[in-house]
Amino acid sequence: METVTSADDTSIAFERSGSGPPLVLVHGTTADHTRWAPVLSAFEEYFTVYALDRRGRGESGDAAKYDLKREFEDVAAVVDSIDETVVLLGHSYGALCSLEASLRTDNLRALVLYEPPIPVGGHEISQEDELAEMASLLDGGEDEQALVLFLSEIADIPSTQIDTLRAAPNWQDRVDAAHTAYRETRAPDNYHFDPARFEQMTAPTLLLMGGESPRWFKDAVEMVADALSDSRIVVLEGQEHVAMNTAPDLFVDAVLSFIDDLNPHAD
Repeated sequence: METVTSADDTSIAFERSGSGPPLVLVHGTTADHTRWAPVLSAFEEYFTVYALDRRGRGESGDAAKYDLKREFEDVAAVVDSIDETVVLLGHSYGALCSLEASLRTDNLRALVLYEPPIPVGGHEISQEDELAEMASLLDGGEDEQALVLFLSEIADIPSTQIDTLRAAPNWQDRVDAAHTAYRETRAPDNYHFDPARFEQMTAPTLLLMGGESPRWFKDAVEMVADALSDSRIVVLEGQEHVAMNTAPDLFVDAVLSFIDDLNPHAD
């Protein structure tokens, strides 16, 4: 894997593959760059894909103290390291990081955000009882149980979709990253989304949401769409939070259709 150095000198790793214009992929909580395996080959046909490991997992470094803003800088550092404008695609926590990275780089062609976990309408990401249980499991070395607790009770992912994730080749990587889920669950509750900050962010933006996703994800997507000057929402019918796994063709088609529309007269 290749690396770039982020603003706080943390090394951020990414895997480059495919050929074509650049597409940067930013995974969500508990994942690493391997979470894109179900859709990677499809994207590689059209793009040079840069799939990064967010800090604290895979081959990326970390810092002694966690700060959500450093994640935004990490994504921007990868985007800025590429010598042409980038389509930036983020899922879940990675979508929040990508949204904020859009304010920290001038190298964006377009932005794709799949259900960023932004608190809205009184919803809190953190749930104290579940977080306390998760911390206890992690302290006891029960990382897989902590991961399942996070996915089911905090991320609201149904058991059938957790089974799909469990069957994927990168399940052990998710287990290994379970300790990062605790800090990433707490961080969004201290994040304030200010629409005014995004008034000058003009990159075309696709906002994806599952047709069966929890209401608070939909509220967050709609709030972000309202704040951006050039955005559209696409609903992935019948899906929830992990359509890359449960309906990869549907997910890829939505992304490709959006990017094709950016330059409709291209050969």
